[in-house]
Amino acid sequence: MEKIIILDFGSQTTQLIGRRLRELNEYCEILPYNKFPEQTDNIKGVILSGSPYSVYDPTAFKTDLSAIRAKFPVLGICYGAQLMTYEAGGKVEQAGSREYGRANLSFIDRQDDLLKDIQDGSQIWMSHGDSITKIPDVFNKVASTSDVELAAFKIEGEKTWGVQFHPEVFHTLDGTLILENFLNICGCKRDWSPASFVESTVAGLKKQLGNDKVVLGLSGGVDSSVAAVLLNKAIGKNLTCIFVDHGLLRKNEFENVMKDYEHLGLNVIGVNVKERFYKALAGVSDPEQKRKIIGSGFIDIFDEEAHKLKDVKWLAQGTIYPDIIESLSITGTVIKSHHNVGGLPEKMHLKLCEPLRLLFKDEVRRVGTELGMMHHLIKRQPFPGPGLAVRILGDVTAEKVRILQEADDIFITGLREWNLYDKVWQAGVILLPVQSVGVMGDERTYENAVALRAVTSTDAMTADWAQLPYDFLAKMSNEIINKVKGVNRVVYDISSKPPATIEWE
Repeated sequence: MEKIIILDFGSQTTQLIGRRLRELNEYCEILPYNKFPEQTDNIKGVILSGSPYSVYDPTAFKTDLSAIRAKFPVLGICYGAQLMTYEAGGKVEQAGSREYGRANLSFIDRQDDLLKDIQDGSQIWMSHGDSITKIPDVFNKVASTSDVELAAFKIEGEKTWGVQFHPEVFHTLDGTLILENFLNICGCKRDWSPASFVESTVAGLKKQLGNDKVVLGLSGGVDSSVAAVLLNKAIGKNLTCIFVDHGLLRKNEFENVMKDYEHLGLNVIGVNVKERFYKALAGVSDPEQKRKIIGSGFIDIFDEEAHKLKDVKWLAQGTIYPDIIESLSITGTVIKSHHNVGGLPEKMHLKLCEPLRLLFKDEVRRVGTELGMMHHLIKRQPFPGPGLAVRILGDVTAEKVRILQEADDIFITGLREWNLYDKVWQAGVILLPVQSVGVMGDERTYENAVALRAVTSTDAMTADWAQLPYDFLAKMSNEIINKVKGVNRVVYDISSKPPATIEWE
């Protein structure tokens, strides 16, 4: 399969480059800046990402780009453009002030292939502290703004471009067209699709797994469910799925999801280990420690169940790309740990299979549709692997779980009844470590507060708080306070990501 390689120099928007290319039906892979593939026959072009570093920073990510430039069309974005300039003897200097935000192209080379059909005044998005102030003689300016003379350049005799703005972000209004022009320069067929992904992935799984037996950890969510259907299509009876009830699922979720999996024809073992997890989490308040306890617990359960089966050689997971990004970026900065990221302990003696590892959430849903899965499974909102443990701020107890399950059930049911569920990317209730005074009847109460959280997003990398109707929120507040024993106050979270995260922990 043909592909574009995106070399990641640590930018927060590297993943958006990949998403835009996938939206243009071109398969791409994001790799560390210094890990260019040895096998290059199917590579059509290379994109160099931005970076949080200056090219003059001694810790900046640098690699020799001369061989890549000579062999493939190249597009350097922000730091990528600055690095090519710096390596070729041009001048990159600290800008007088950080160039951040919207700008407009005031000059465009009409003969340039990368900027084909881009209009004068087209809005772009800048985000850099350094700026290219002088380009080598073999570099030609192809675009400027009123403040940035060298907004884009092309290298003579090469299919190599650099842009100091970010075509991958939505604020660059013609950014998708610029990336599309680059794909045309690369001679890409642009034939990547959910159907082609299913075909190639099933073929790859058959080759990878052969007649080996595989155990898959199911969560009830779309990621692990799609992974299960893909694996079932590839290896059939050699797949055994394990669905763990760790006592931190939504109300009645274990029973409902088990019924769904029966309809999918999957071989599923349900394991009830609520008390085991409650005991392990007793008295633990730190969110990272809770995640690690739950992650370790999952591994232990899978290990035990796998040993009950004969000749299992693989553990499959529904890991997707945002999980990997948040767990460890190229810069080494962890946003939060994910229980399904980071490999397997040696004691399991199992190899890891992650068929969705390079997909974003919306792509997983498109693949699920291609596989003919039920609508409510494909459209099921994301739910954290650690479950309600990371929606209970503070220590976890069975009583707190009960309170949160009841409140969450009212909120999610309400979203469905008001036809709001499919308009929201993710929603849930958070139990706060706060008690407040209230009045119920003629009595004073001193009970728990909960926060409702609902966001809109396309990929979970960024999210805005959902502007739900006031009358809906009022009804949810009233129902939760009246029906959930232990709650006397409801608030609504209006934080966006960034700077907040979708989950509170």
